[in-house]
Amino acid sequence: MKRISVLIVDDSAFMRKLIADFLSKDPRLLVVGTARNGEEGLKKIKELNPDVVTMDVEMPVLNGLEALKMIMKIQPVPVVMLSSTTKEGAENTIAAMEYGAVDFISKPSGAISLDLHKIIAELAEKVISASNANIKCLGNDSLDGKNYTKHQQDYSKIELNKSIIHSNENAFSKGVHSSRIICIGTSTGGPRALQKVLADLPGNLNAPILIVQHMPAGFTKSLASRLNGLSELTVKEAEEGDILKNGTAYIAPGGFHLKVVRIGRDLVLHLDESPPKNGHRPSVDVMFESIGELRNVRKIAVIMTGMGADGRDGLAFIKENGEVKAIAESKETSIVYGMPRAAIEAGLVDEVQNVERIAESILKFV
Repeated sequence: MKRISVLIVDDSAFMRKLIADFLSKDPRLLVVGTARNGEEGLKKIKELNPDVVTMDVEMPVLNGLEALKMIMKIQPVPVVMLSSTTKEGAENTIAAMEYGAVDFISKPSGAISLDLHKIIAELAEKVISASNANIKCLGNDSLDGKNYTKHQQDYSKIELNKSIIHSNENAFSKGVHSSRIICIGTSTGGPRALQKVLADLPGNLNAPILIVQHMPAGFTKSLASRLNGLSELTVKEAEEGDILKNGTAYIAPGGFHLKVVRIGRDLVLHLDESPPKNGHRPSVDVMFESIGELRNVRKIAVIMTGMGADGRDGLAFIKENGEVKAIAESKETSIVYGMPRAAIEAGLVDEVQNVERIAESILKFV
């Protein structure tokens, strides 16, 4: 079996050795080199042609974000970022996802961690997953915010999408349901996919959106803030007791499952810390199952890029308990095709679309 070659880029000699020692213990991985900063990392990538790069965000000479942008332009390769859980660290991590990083690991004890062994199994798995990422999607059309801003939308596209709402009469039977809800599940590669989809939806969308993005606590608030600035929708991190409003997207906070309950005429968010499902909290399955309990609600379920099968069982539950239209991201645009493929192969999906067409499909079904 061919081992996955890994280059480690970190300004701390201690961290370089620690990560290298940990990863070298996995028989599937081969550490081929290390680098002290982004500039040296670029040189080593050209020399060693690694399968995956792990890279610290905060480094001298050339930091992780600037190095990542150059890597994606010059020699695209899957990158897993290592980030602190500070507010600045979280914001930088979200930016790294837009610039083309496949995934990230949060250091449990700050910038230089003595506790990295706590997450080394996760790091190894993310490196292995990253080695299978769709590099074509990472290297092209890197999203750095220049394509979308809240005040510089492609309004012609939005107007076209609005017309779909009025012209399509076949997505659901008329006059049967009293409200609508859109739910989106995604994981590895999700921040880039979410940006593309949410930026193409109008601010006056006639439905709320619930989102589960697999992400640890401390990062989802920065993700919501970033997406809020790039979309006509209002995007926020979900809070206990939020009453769902049309035109608002609610992102499940890291560490909490996202559920919906009906209180009177309102649909209200409930967060809980019940055990992880499929290894995740928040879990897409948990959100979908909660949505499936709602009656007299039109449901549009979307599964996008991510490793594993989270969302498949929950989607099956929704299908068994009411009317739903399901959309899955195509293999061609998924960074990791695991989650969409699981739902498609289970025969639960009504449409398979490239990520740039998902907003159009949502509007058609709304």
